[in-house]
Amino acid sequence: MTYLDPLADLIRSCLPPDARPPADSDDLFRLYAVLLRAKGEQVRDEDVHDAWSAWMQTIDSSHDALVPFEELTPETRAADAPYTAAIRAAARRMERGRN
Repeated sequence: MTYLDPLADLIRSCLPPDARPPADSDDLFRLYAVLLRAKGEQVRDEDVHDAWSAWMQTIDSSHDALVPFEELTPETRAADAPYTAAIRAAARRMERGRN
């Protein structure tokens, strides 16, 4: 366990109940934890997609969604939104914890 794992767990806890993270996605959530540290509330759906793409390349390098965010269908783009919202919510919780 590293310092990123508690942040990854915090992001998971901020996901809406209907979110369905991929199986075996610990490494993906560590990438999201990097986004949390680097961008906080400024994270964008495009950033989340880029992190997912880096992770997916190690899982299935032929996945259809391994294209730049702007080339995705609106439905596929929308799949990133809950993770963006969770990272932003985690950033707010962290900020409240510092005050």
